[in-house]
Amino acid sequence: MSKVFRIVGSDAQSSARTGLLTTRHGEIETPIFMPVGTQGTVKGMTPIQLEEIGSQIILGNTYHLNLRPGSEVIRDFGGLHAFMGWDGPILTDSGGFQAFSLAELSNISDDGISFRSHLDGSKVFLGPIEVMTIQANLGSDIAMVVDECPPWPCEKEDCRKAVDRTSKWARSCRDVADELGMLESGNLVFAIVQGSSYQDLRRQSALELTSMAFSGYAIGGVSVGEPEEEMLYQVGATAPYLPLDKPRYAMGLGTPPQMLKMIALGVDMFDCVLPSRVARNGAFFTRRGMKNIRNAQFSEDPNPLESELDNYTCRRFSRAYLRHLIMAKEILGCTLLTIHNLHFYLDLMREARSRIAQGDFMKWSQAWIEEYEAGDR
Repeated sequence: MSKVFRIVGSDAQSSARTGLLTTRHGEIETPIFMPVGTQGTVKGMTPIQLEEIGSQIILGNTYHLNLRPGSEVIRDFGGLHAFMGWDGPILTDSGGFQAFSLAELSNISDDGISFRSHLDGSKVFLGPIEVMTIQANLGSDIAMVVDECPPWPCEKEDCRKAVDRTSKWARSCRDVADELGMLESGNLVFAIVQGSSYQDLRRQSALELTSMAFSGYAIGGVSVGEPEEEMLYQVGATAPYLPLDKPRYAMGLGTPPQMLKMIALGVDMFDCVLPSRVARNGAFFTRRGMKNIRNAQFSEDPNPLESELDNYTCRRFSRAYLRHLIMAKEILGCTLLTIHNLHFYLDLMREARSRIAQGDFMKWSQAWIEEYEAGDR
């Protein structure tokens, strides 16, 4: 049995499971959602606010933090935990996705990814040595290997090259992490499965990476423009090739129904900018779908955003007041909606864990999704 990840319970009707993931900065109950703190902050939130809504782990980004303020600066402050005042676990993405999202500024070779900084146009290079050194400087609890994320759709030969590079880089990242003493110090390193929509390439990627015995495995190359049905199919097709006793992480996902569907497919970890991003535009989540506080129907509404949730926003403020803040462009409005949206996601994961333990996850999740999607229409 893995010392890093222990399965606590499983669902008889699906591949859903609950587990405990042990890191240097604490234990994480899975399934779990991870708030995104790209620049060393979850936008609009203090660490205390994140703790109060039950955040167990947050994300940082290797590419962005290395550009500004620089990983050496953060290292000299005692690492990212000390620098941002967050005591819990931190996962850092490797920068591979930036080669996809900033394609016009990047160039990929067998050695790594060359960038033009989106800040000032200066040259940046991220290969296995650079990526793992940066994450060692950050003190990441979970460090992601550098990978090549192909676009969707893509030609099979291009995807094959991306899979081969991803495997090569993963092996190098593991070796560099070992040389830097990261593995001995208890840092976890996760590999990333690629393969786009080609089942044989996803199988190849998964088998090559699992032979290298990483701490966990991410399912990458999804939610990159493909239809939702295709995305879920790829997640479901990849998960069976990943070890049962290692955590599985679906990167950059998703909506509440998508997360429940992927939990049923055996996924343990999620991250997504959606709940915090839409909050800044006035949107909030409810059991009956996502709503926008700007709508006139909320102008005199005395109710909380969601009566069933116990967070600071829902305990203290009416929809009418929150609408006023957003319409007046007050920063507090964005913070209060972000608190609510992130708590909504985290509470959904808490309830999913509870339902898996009770043995009625599939019945509950299907009813939950139906209610959510009916109200969202």
